[in-house]
Formats: sequence, structure tokens, C-alpha cells
Amino acid sequence: MEVFPLVSFVLVLAALFSWLNHRYLRLPTTIGVMALSLGASILVLLLDAAGLDLRAPAVRLLERLSFREAVLEVLLAFLLFAGALHVDLGRLVGQGRVIGLLATVGVMVSTFLVGAATWFVLPFLGLEIRFIDGLLFGALISPTDPIAVLGILKRLGVSKGLETKIAGESLFNDGVGVVVFTVLVGLASGSGSADVGSIVGLFLVEIVGSLVLGFLAGGLVYRMMRSIEKYEVEVLLSVALAAGVYSLAASLHASGPLAVVVAGLFIGNTGRTLAMTEETRRHIDTFWELVDEVLNVVLFALIGLEVLVIQLAPTWLTAGAVAIPIVVLARFLSVGGTITGLRRLRTFSRHTVKILTWCGLRGGISVALALAIPVGVEARGLLLTMTYVVVVFSILVQGMTVAPFVRRLGSRA
Repeated sequence: MEVFPLVSFVLVLAALFSWLNHRYLRLPTTIGVMALSLGASILVLLLDAAGLDLRAPAVRLLERLSFREAVLEVLLAFLLFAGALHVDLGRLVGQGRVIGLLATVGVMVSTFLVGAATWFVLPFLGLEIRFIDGLLFGALISPTDPIAVLGILKRLGVSKGLETKIAGESLFNDGVGVVVFTVLVGLASGSGSADVGSIVGLFLVEIVGSLVLGFLAGGLVYRMMRSIEKYEVEVLLSVALAAGVYSLAASLHASGPLAVVVAGLFIGNTGRTLAMTEETRRHIDTFWELVDEVLNVVLFALIGLEVLVIQLAPTWLTAGAVAIPIVVLARFLSVGGTITGLRRLRTFSRHTVKILTWCGLRGGISVALALAIPVGVEARGLLLTMTYVVVVFSILVQGMTVAPFVRRLGSRA
């Protein structure tokens, strides 16, 4: 099957599920689309068990689509850019210390807590994994998914300070999480080095190099936008920036997510203020809001379909269910430790830790990273199933309850 029929098939499904949700379920679009997609996948599994050979062709189709490549090499660049484009840089800098610590120390602490707890608990289910495999699971599940989080934030109506904390952390901890995952997957597969110097060098290239690259690329496009007054060209320049800086970062072994976030922040703030006319701002906003909406629907439809390619062994599903409280508790402890350490320097509301914990959704990036684990890693199938269970819980349960949870506690933070 060629690329265009594959893409057409996904778009038709995404549009159908979006219409069904809007017409009948009336859930938040991404959650409703994922629920319908998951339901369709379960129906395929039931019909397959009844004797109709439906799962095998569906799996072949999904393998040709390659969820990992679709998310990490295509969708992520545009979704992160769209999210960063509307984040206020002034507020982000004001919350910089909190966001920076949550996106770095918080991710690494959560990685260790999840990894250690998973390694300790799984033998009670008759499942043995290496400690490094537990850390690998911790690394791919600890970063909050900016795509899922930003989609939820649109309807929360929380205070600007809290919104900035949640959005900023989700945009930046993704890049850090990918670096930690890259180091650990190399160690787990035997292809990486445990040398401290190599690890520090990788962090510098991935993180510092990405920030510089994103700033330079954003600055270049900003100058180009400032030299003209034609919104069609400026919209095209923004698309080229998102795709170009993400691809360039990947080719230089830097972090594409971090680079595209920095570029999006530059254009969304400095570019919006100094390089765009009011007409251009209106068209840029409309275009990227549509891109964000369409690609989010496609992504969440794909997440629902991915249940067809994971192994549904009862013990593995139980392990995934056990991982849910582990991941939530690790998030609570890592966020709580960070906020407690900062209380000496500034004040936070008493509900900040609770809200940040429950708003820490996991999504398609975690599934894509789990699929990126080399086949040679023995625990790959188990970790993929566990990841999928946690992600489904995060989107359907946490995603549906975030708004009433925040309203009940109060949104000041």
C-alpha cells in the first residue's frame, strides 16, 4: 500500500470518529476520538476471536503506518510548535525556575522512583525484569505529554500562573525525557556507554545545542518575516521553521522537540509583536489552531488503534494496572519534592502539588518511545503493554476528571 492511501485511511477514520463524538458522545474531541478508536479496536479483537480474521490485516496496516515514526518524526514537530506559539514568554520566564527544575530534576527523580518500584513489584506477579529495564520504563513514562496536556488546558480555565507551569513543564520535560531514554536504551541494549563523560556530553549536545539551534532558527525566520508584509508567505515560513528546525536538530543528534519549542516561543512572542501585522497574526493563529486540532485528532485516533499491536496477556495487563498508581505516586513525590524545595524562595498555594500531579498526563510520546525500544531488549513487549495501559488510563480517566478536580480544589497556584 502506498503512502497516500495509508494517510487517507487514517484521515477518514479520524474524521469519522470526530463526527461521531461531536454528534453523539459530546466528549472533549481528543478524548472522544480515542475512546471511539479504542472501542473499534476492541470490536476488531472480539470479531477476530469469533473466527473472523480481522486482526492480522489491521496489524499489517498499522505496522506500515509506524506509529513511532508518525509521532516522533512527523506529528510532534507541528504539534509542539503550535503549542509553543501561544505560550507567553514573559510568564514562562517568570516561572522559569519552577519549570526548569520540574523538567529536569523532576523527570530524573520520577524515572528512578518508577524504575525502582517497577523492578521491585513485578516479581510478585511472576515477572522478572532487569533494574535497567525498570529505569527504561520510568524514563519513557515520566515526561508529561505536551500534546495531551495542552489539549486539556484549553478548557480548564485555570489561573495564568498555573497554566504556564503546566504548559511550560510539558513542553520542556519531553526533550529531557527523550535524552534520559536514549541513554538508558543504549545501556539496556548493550550498545551505549555508561561513561559519565559520554552521558554529560550527550546531555549538552541534546539540550544546550537544541536551545541554541531553536533560537538561531527562530531568529532567522523572524528577520525574514519582518522584511515582508504578506501573510501567506509568513504562514509558510512558520511551517518551514517547524519542520526544518526539527529535522535539522535530528540530523545533528540534538533534540528536535526542544529546538522546535524554542523556535515556536521566539516566533509566538518576539515575532508576533515585532514582525507581524494584525492580519498576519490573525491568519497565523487560525492556521496553527486548525493544524493543532486536526493533528491531535489524528494522533489520538492512532493511539486507540495501537491496542491491536500490543500483547494482551492477562499478567502483562495486570502489570500495567499496577504501574498506574506507581506512576501517579512517583509524579506526586517528584513534583512535591521540587515544590517543597522552592517554597523557601517563593510561595505556592497548598493545592499546587496535587493539581500538577493530576494534570501530568501521558500520551502518544510515551507509546512511541516504548515502540522505539530495540527488539533485542527482552522486556520490550511487557514494557510496551504497561506503557499503553498507563497512557489509556491517563487520557481517559485523568483527562476526563482534570477539569472537575481543578475546579474543586481551586485554580490559584
